[in-house]
Amino acid sequence: MKTIKVNGSKPSLKKVLQLAARSDVVLQTAEGKEFVLSPVDDFSLEVALVRQNQALMRFLARRSKEPKKYTVSQVKSRLGLR
Repeated sequence: MKTIKVNGSKPSLKKVLQLAARSDVVLQTAEGKEFVLSPVDDFSLEVALVRQNQALMRFLARRSKEPKKYTVSQVKSRLGLR
C-alpha cells in the first residue's frame, strides 16, 4: 500500500490510478483525512454496497452485542417453545 499526500505537489490522476492498479493507495489530505483507492472487483463492489445498507448495518450492530452463548431454556424462550 502506498500513501500519497494530497497537498502542494499533486500527482496526476493518471499516475494515481496506475499506482492503484498495482496496490491499494491511501490518499491523505493536508488536514489528515485519509481515503483508500483500490481496484474494484465484484466482491469489493458488493461489500461497498452492503455497507451502505443502513438497516442491515443496524441489525448487525445489534446482533454483535448479543450474548455469544444461550442456554437451552433461553433458546426455547426466544423461539416461543415450552
